[in-house]
Amino acid sequence: MITPSHRLSVRRQCELLELHRSGIYYTPVGEGEKNLALMRRMDERHLQYPTEGVLQLQDYFRDEGLQVNHKRIRRLMRKMGIRAQYPRRILTKLGKAEYIRPYLLRNLKIERPNQVWAVDITYIPMKKGFMYLAAIIDLHSRFVVAWSLSNSMTSEWVCSLVKEAVKRHGKPEIVNSDQGSQFTCREWISLLPQLGIKISMDGKGRAIDNVFIERLWRTVKYEYVYLNPALDGWELEQGLRAFFHRYNFYKSHQGIGRRKPASLYLTGKAA
Repeated sequence: MITPSHRLSVRRQCELLELHRSGIYYTPVGEGEKNLALMRRMDERHLQYPTEGVLQLQDYFRDEGLQVNHKRIRRLMRKMGIRAQYPRRILTKLGKAEYIRPYLLRNLKIERPNQVWAVDITYIPMKKGFMYLAAIIDLHSRFVVAWSLSNSMTSEWVCSLVKEAVKRHGKPEIVNSDQGSQFTCREWISLLPQLGIKISMDGKGRAIDNVFIERLWRTVKYEYVYLNPALDGWELEQGLRAFFHRYNFYKSHQGIGRRKPASLYLTGKAA
């Protein structure tokens, strides 16, 4: 139990309990009930059909008997941090091009732990609002090396997460991400080279480049989040902590020979 008046700082209490302070301080992002219901359906639809954009979602809602303005859908998509995933001509905004990095994983054989990590952010629906979840996964073993919750998507948040992961598990050779604003900014582009890490970025609109973490989001949502919508940040924090422990240490993965991620990751690091 975290006690603000305790002689130990809240940070130290969280460290001892292996908790993130987001569960203590952050409250879910508020939104009207009707919009929350739409966002939940949009989130599930996006997991199933990631190439659908605003107009396709509008058609989907119309087929379901709902009239939803395209501007409303676009606003909610931006708030959720989701966008249609498909190859398209890259029109990089002025000032952003200098922060784009090439995709380094094409034809790369990933053969050992801490060779390549992938990082991403996803929307997490709750009973009365929503939060954002960021996670870093080791691509060789599928081991989730770090994760965190927040009610805002900032570069400081993801930079803090990667520093935490390196502190706990050592540094990877490469970290791959999409071209979201949190990863195409001065803070991120400066931090990783300082840590001795190469930066890789997906082609714009290509979810297939980061397919393993997209699969992680499907697993998180279908096996926990949708079945157990949390009431507050604390409940979500506790539920996800239990979920990721099970995912890492007890869930067999077909793609790694029916092994558990922790077994492959920890054994490989020790070799």
